[in-house]
Amino acid sequence: MTTTEMKLTPIESVTYDPRYDSAADNAVKVCLQVQSGEHTTLITDQATLPIAASLAAALRRVGADLHCFVVEDYSARPMVHMPQVILDDLALAQVSIYCMQGMENELQTRKEMMKVVNLVKPRHAHMVNISHEIMLEGMQADFLAVDAISKRVIELAKKATKIVAESPAGTHIEATFSKDLKWLKTSGIISREKWGNLPGGEVLTCPENVNGVYVVDGVVGDYLCAKYGDLKATPLTIHIKDSRITKCECANQELLEEFLEYTHRDENSDRVGEFAIGTNIGVKDIRGMILQDEKIPGMHIAFGYPYCEHTGATWYSQTHIDVVGRHFNVWIDDLKIMEDGKFLIEA
Repeated sequence: MTTTEMKLTPIESVTYDPRYDSAADNAVKVCLQVQSGEHTTLITDQATLPIAASLAAALRRVGADLHCFVVEDYSARPMVHMPQVILDDLALAQVSIYCMQGMENELQTRKEMMKVVNLVKPRHAHMVNISHEIMLEGMQADFLAVDAISKRVIELAKKATKIVAESPAGTHIEATFSKDLKWLKTSGIISREKWGNLPGGEVLTCPENVNGVYVVDGVVGDYLCAKYGDLKATPLTIHIKDSRITKCECANQELLEEFLEYTHRDENSDRVGEFAIGTNIGVKDIRGMILQDEKIPGMHIAFGYPYCEHTGATWYSQTHIDVVGRHFNVWIDDLKIMEDGKFLIEA
């Protein structure tokens, strides 16, 4: 069946909560700075149609040349590959937005999309697992203020030899850094140089080495987040030596088994590939939504894929899973920059 013969979802007729308009305008006007006439590829799914419809309306308000794709119009879910018609349009984009829910075993489709994004370099907003709550909370942030504190953090982080993070739940992590690996700022203000998650608000790199204990009393990433939500009552404790997981403990045996399976799928799935400081000062608490929760002021790490094309890391993994805790104290070398999840430094 050709594209013209398909029955395509009419996103322009989808209704949505009018409170989304301010969040959508924030994404389109502030974060992506979309201009009239810019070729914009919007990728969404049936579950996320109301949010995508608000973004489409905001894009039309600024006069974007909008190309919208609902993935179920082209493929069954979970997708094995990103539909070629979407990749072809993305290859022409000046702006792109990925606004949909993640499914188990769809990481490969996102990698196919990101391969095009990294080649073509549109201003790309990644909004995987965006939700109603995030549109009313994290996407309402003052991203210019988030960008300002992010700039201060990355300025300090780039000079760091060691960062220490602790939490009341029992986290004590020490990480060291190589001058050969690049720090990245994804504050919500998106440029061609680096695509960004929305809501934005983190400074990250691939660390040289990580040791200690990370207590996940917030959330774990990917599809496990939607399944298990907030882990405050049943935290996951991860022991790390030389950047590798050595042992995990959790009262929720099902979560423990799934997390261990996820982090042992290839030779680097258990390796710390991301070390990040959350900078979205508009996020006040964990909500059980990884896209927003990882941006809360604090420190989080991820196991697996180290964003090689951006950090300069020379190793690879097919997996990537974030873990997030609460109420962090953070020191960059000898400077304490955060206490109980609140910044002590000024932008």
